[in-house]
Amino acid sequence: MKKDIHPDNYRFVVFQDMGTGEEILTRSCLETKDTIKKDGETYPLFKVEISATSHPFYTGKMKLVDSAGRVDKFRNRYAKFKK
Repeated sequence: MKKDIHPDNYRFVVFQDMGTGEEILTRSCLETKDTIKKDGETYPLFKVEISATSHPFYTGKMKLVDSAGRVDKFRNRYAKFKK
């Protein structure tokens, strides 16, 4: 392994899924401003929008996007500029 290419400020960080509230404690060198108390200790907190606990692929709850409805809305909105 090459020397002096890896950060040396690894510490425990809590990643929190904003959709489900799930918290994952792992080591990271990510800089954060927020902190959280967990198991009697204070850790840096990083908030994520999607994790494995809320991602549709992993949960099996796929959402279908109505792309045809969006196209029709767009055409109706800008029909007056078609001239």
